[in-house]
Amino acid sequence: MKSTTKPNKAFWIIAVLAIIWNIIGVFQVLSATFMEEEMRSNLDEVQLALMNSLPSWYNIVFSLAVFSGLLGSILLLMKKKIAIPVFGISLISVLIYMGYWIFATEATEVYGGEAVLMPLIVIVIAIFLYFYSKGAAKNGWLS
Repeated sequence: MKSTTKPNKAFWIIAVLAIIWNIIGVFQVLSATFMEEEMRSNLDEVQLALMNSLPSWYNIVFSLAVFSGLLGSILLLMKKKIAIPVFGISLISVLIYMGYWIFATEATEVYGGEAVLMPLIVIVIAIFLYFYSKGAAKNGWLS
């Protein structure tokens, strides 16, 4: 069995924050899936048209990004190297669905700059978690 180096306190804080972040994402997926009617009732006509124009694969990729991000975060907390490719799946999924949102829809016309801000935050966090997990493995914190 390969031994690992004891991670620093920042590792534990980042792992727990990653889990919380991804639980929020899971809540968003579940809300979009099971409370779709209530969520859509709060949208105006233009926003509703934008949401209705999203392809069917969009929510699948969104779900894959969120659930793989949560799994990667749990694996990171468990100090498992498998977190790296799982975060990789999450990152690729985030880039696909957020890239589509930013570049292939009229989201910026409908929501203005807000349509780009949150996607950019999500992308930055996904990139950070992927490379942080790679660094944790390099530091010997993951087995």
